[in-house]
Amino acid sequence: MSLKERLMEEFKTSMKEKDIVRKNTITMVRSAIKQIEVDNRVELNDEQVVEIIVKQVKQKKDAIEEFKKGNRNDLVEETEKEISILMTYLPEQLSEEEVRGLVASAIEETGATSSKDMGKVMPIVIQKTKGKADSKLVSQLVKELLSN
Repeated sequence: MSLKERLMEEFKTSMKEKDIVRKNTITMVRSAIKQIEVDNRVELNDEQVVEIIVKQVKQKKDAIEEFKKGNRNDLVEETEKEISILMTYLPEQLSEEEVRGLVASAIEETGATSSKDMGKVMPIVIQKTKGKADSKLVSQLVKELLSN
């Protein structure tokens, strides 16, 4: 079953169970997918759908920071629920140690020696961790390992 089919099935289930947060979250993802498909006249595959979900998780995390600044704990809570729902559609996330290992091998592969070489390392690591690790974590670990 493709990711789009799974989203449709879980959308139907959430409507039957009257799970409003799940229904709204899935609707948001499905509309983003549909928008890209209509705009570009293409049929998205699972990998492209994962990219959309990753982008939405990132947007939600950014929104949480803003909600915290505005002291809107109700919105923080709801957005965290949405993120946890979105995470169920992503591949299993890599641990920090696994990402650290990928970063170290990319540094070795490129021969990077300083933080100036970050541009050589990042594309390699991002390609290997696409949808499996937060890009902020990847960036942080690349900076950390290149500064040593």
